[in-house]
Amino acid sequence: MLKLIILDRDGVINQDSDNYIKTVDEFITLPGSIEAIARLNQAGYRVAIATNQSGIARGYFDLDTLHAMHEKLRGELAVYGGAIDMIAYCPHGPEEGCDCRKPKPGMYQAIGKRFDAPLVGVPIIGDSLRDLQAAQQVGGYPILVKTGKGERTLAKGEGLKGIPVYDNLAAAVIALLENH
Repeated sequence: MLKLIILDRDGVINQDSDNYIKTVDEFITLPGSIEAIARLNQAGYRVAIATNQSGIARGYFDLDTLHAMHEKLRGELAVYGGAIDMIAYCPHGPEEGCDCRKPKPGMYQAIGKRFDAPLVGVPIIGDSLRDLQAAQQVGGYPILVKTGKGERTLAKGEGLKGIPVYDNLAAAVIALLENH
C-alpha cells in the first residue's frame, strides 16, 4: 500500500515571511525539516508538497525563481538521502477564484490523482487554517505545526478541534512514525 504524506512549504519546511519568499537566498529551511523529510522517505513515504505561491501572480518572483527554490530544496534533501516526489503549487492570487488555492482542495486532488491514491487518512501537515481546511475536504489527516504561521493559527483557535499540534515538522514526523 502506498504511504503518502503532503506537506505545506512556507512555514513548515522553510522559513516563512509576510513579505513572501521571493528569492532563492530567502528560501531557508527550518532546523530539522530536511532530516524529517529524509526520515519519511526512509520509512517508505512518498512526499508531496502543496504550496500557495501567489507571489507569482503579484509579480514578486517568476516561475524560474520558484523552480530554483525547489532545486535548492532538492539539493539539500539529497545530502540526507531524501527526496520530494511531487511539488504542486498554485501561482494564482486570492481573487482569481481558482480551484487550486488552499483552502480549496485542488492541489491535494492533483496529488491524489498523480499517485492514483485516495487521500482519506493521508497525513497533511500545514501551518495555517487553510491547509487544514483543504485537508479536511479530501478526507486527509490534518496536522498543525507551530512554525511559520502556526502560532497565529493556534491563537485564533478556529476549526482546530481534534487536530494534533506539534512544535515543528520534525516533531510531527517523529509522532507520525511512532504511531503508524
